[in-house]
Amino acid sequence: MKFTRLLVVFLSAVFLMSCTSDEKMKEQITKILKDDPKVLTEAIEKHPAEFIEALQKAAKNAQEEMGKNREAEEKKKLEESFDKPLVAEIRSDESIRGPKDAPITLVEYSDFECPFCSRGFDTVVSLLKKYEGKIRFIYKHLPLSFHEQAMISAKYYEAIRMQDEKKAFAFHDAVFKDQRKLKNGESFLQATAKQVGADMNKIKKDLNSEAVTKRIEADMKEAGSFGMQGTPGFLLNGIPVRGAYPADYFYNLVGELQKRGKLKI
Repeated sequence: MKFTRLLVVFLSAVFLMSCTSDEKMKEQITKILKDDPKVLTEAIEKHPAEFIEALQKAAKNAQEEMGKNREAEEKKKLEESFDKPLVAEIRSDESIRGPKDAPITLVEYSDFECPFCSRGFDTVVSLLKKYEGKIRFIYKHLPLSFHEQAMISAKYYEAIRMQDEKKAFAFHDAVFKDQRKLKNGESFLQATAKQVGADMNKIKKDLNSEAVTKRIEADMKEAGSFGMQGTPGFLLNGIPVRGAYPADYFYNLVGELQKRGKLKI
């Protein structure tokens, strides 16, 4: 078999692995390989370096194409969310940081043990500072099953919140600031609860109560309905943000909402 045909065949095989609109080329390549399957093996054996180089190039091109497709899909979904924002349930007894009638609403679905949620906490702090008096923040739960301390941490937060929302907020902040100490288990949670002035006897009574359990389950169900599979997940005036994006990303969303006349601050 001539070198040129071998080269064409193995490069064509790589071509098959990438996105293309040339269906005729694909058909020709498929026919060659079907008629003589060994041709590809022979081409690789005779010209391994060239084949690897072409394969690496094809893989790089495929990754770039996939990245562009993902970016386009994300932009499409973002555009749709401006017109059809997601609506989180704001309960009558919801604990809210900031003015209850603030024009900006930031809802977070989070896991106390998730390292990315620690970054999310930093972002929330930045947003609360930048838009002070104009933003309200609502913390909801999405404890992931593979984080051993996530569920019990959520229960402590809710048990404390039933006593005093300010103490619950203080507990929330303290856990994220010292997140690495969660490896110490419930002893860290108990110490933190005492630190914020919570009634420990009441926590013991409420920790596994139906009220606490159902609250967390409702948050998790809502997160799932919004496609929040990982943590952290956010809704900024109904615009979903899935992941630990930096504060600048949220600033840009606020600016876009203003530009579209959907937010006045």
